[in-house]
Amino acid sequence: MRGDQLARQWQLIQRLARSRSGVGLNQLADDLGCVRRTVYRDLDALMYAGFPVVSEKRDGRVYYRFIETFDLGDVPFSTDEVMALAFGADLLRPLEGTLFHDSIASALEKIRSSLGEELTLFFERLGESFRVRPGPHKRYAEYRETIQALSDAVLSRTTVAIRYFTGRSGEESTRRLDPYHVWYRGGALYVIGWDHRSREIRTFAVDRIREIEVGPNRFTPNPDFDFESYTASSFGVVAEKAVNVSIRFSQKWATQVRERTWHDSQELRTDGQGRTILDMQVGSTEELLSWILSFGPGAEVLAPLELREDVARALDESLSLYRV
Repeated sequence: MRGDQLARQWQLIQRLARSRSGVGLNQLADDLGCVRRTVYRDLDALMYAGFPVVSEKRDGRVYYRFIETFDLGDVPFSTDEVMALAFGADLLRPLEGTLFHDSIASALEKIRSSLGEELTLFFERLGESFRVRPGPHKRYAEYRETIQALSDAVLSRTTVAIRYFTGRSGEESTRRLDPYHVWYRGGALYVIGWDHRSREIRTFAVDRIREIEVGPNRFTPNPDFDFESYTASSFGVVAEKAVNVSIRFSQKWATQVRERTWHDSQELRTDGQGRTILDMQVGSTEELLSWILSFGPGAEVLAPLELREDVARALDESLSLYRV
C-alpha cells in the first residue's frame, strides 16, 4: 500500500541520516523489514525526489549514505504524526476562514518552512496519501470575528451580549450569555452556556449570532455543570431528558446500522427474522425524528409510543404532498 511505502521511505531517510559512514543493503533490508529489491526501489525513489543519496564500495560491499553537506535537521515527527497533522487539517476544512482552521494551517506551514526542499516535497506526498472530504457543513469564514470573540470570552470567562436569530420562529432576541464551551458537532459550531434570559443552560448556533459584544463582567461557571453529562443524552445538539428509544431496521439497513456508533448508549440485537434492533437512551428530539425518517420504510420505531406517533404523523404529512 502507498501509505506503507511512504512510511518505509521515511524510515529509510532517518536511517541514512543517522549514519554518516553508510549502511549496507542487507542491514537496510533488515531494519525496514523488507527484501533487498524493495530497498533498491526506495533508494531510487529518494534519489529521484532529490535526496542526495550516494553509494561507496568498501571491502567488496556497497554502503549507502547522504552526502556530508545534507542535514536532516531536527524533525521530531514520525510518519504517523505527519500524516495525522495533514489529516487533521482536512478535518477542519469546514471551518476554513476561522481561527481554528487557519491556526493549524499556520502551524503546518511553519513546519514546512523549517524543512529542506526534499523533506518538504516528501511530507507533501505523505499528506496527499490520506485525505478527508467533509460532508454537508456550514460556512464560517464570515463569522470569524464572532468565533474569535466567543473563544476569548470562554477562556477569560467573560459575559457576552448577543443578538440571536431563532431559526424556527424567525425572531431575533437580545440576551446575555456566560459562554462555557464552543462545540463543533455535525458540521456546525455551537456555544453552550448560561443564558441570563431563560435562567438555564442553553445551546446556541454560532452562525445565528447576528451581533456580539464582550462585556466587562466576569462569571464563574456553575460547578455542577458537566459538559459530558449535559451532552450525553443528545442525539444531535439539543439536550433533552433521555428516554429508551428502540428502532427496528430492515435487513437492507442492518449492515450499515451495525457498522457505526450512533450513540454511546446504543445496544444492538437481532430479532428472529434477521432484522436489527437498536436501543438507545437519548432525548426524543426533532433531530432524532429526522434521522429515523432518513431510512424511509427501512426503520420502524418500537418505543416510545410518542416518537412512533411523531414518525407516523410526519410520514402522513409527507405523503399528502404527493396525493393528487
